[in-house]
Amino acid sequence: MPTPPAAVEPGDWRTVATAADRDRLRRWRDAWTGALTAARRAAAAEVAAQGPLLAIDAALPGPVPPRGRYRCRVVKLGAKIAGQRDYLAYPWFDCLVTPTADGEAQLAKLTGSQRQVGTIYRAEGTRAAFLGTLTLGDEVRPFAYGRDRTRDVAGWVERIGARRWRLAMPYPAFESTLDVLELVPAG
Repeated sequence: MPTPPAAVEPGDWRTVATAADRDRLRRWRDAWTGALTAARRAAAAEVAAQGPLLAIDAALPGPVPPRGRYRCRVVKLGAKIAGQRDYLAYPWFDCLVTPTADGEAQLAKLTGSQRQVGTIYRAEGTRAAFLGTLTLGDEVRPFAYGRDRTRDVAGWVERIGARRWRLAMPYPAFESTLDVLELVPAG
């Protein structure tokens, strides 16, 4: 598997984040409640089966996943455009968490057609901030964070179980109102 390139510079996430991403992170609860309502209308049983993955206030202490290889999958909630699906769960892909030189962590989705890569910044309490970019299709390098609003990704990383984490990304540029990336250790 390829080694993920760096996409975001280290530092306090609030000083690194674009104004648009700070706004998205502030409004995370609005995105989540609206998207979850739409998803439940469309696929109540599937949403319920996800348990704490889609529960708004399920965060536990220890939000930063340890370094290593992970299986990861994305669940998209709340369609942005009429005619799109309000609930869509993708299969498992490969992700990697690696330490950065300044003590933060880097998360990279290594496989799939939409691949997030960025830095996990320790934030407050039971969550950490994620700032990164989205790499599409056969692209091999991510855009620099802040260069293209449609590629910037912001979210909150939370632990939701023993060896289970999620990255909740409110108001992504494409398709949905909330994307949730689930992470569990590989192997």
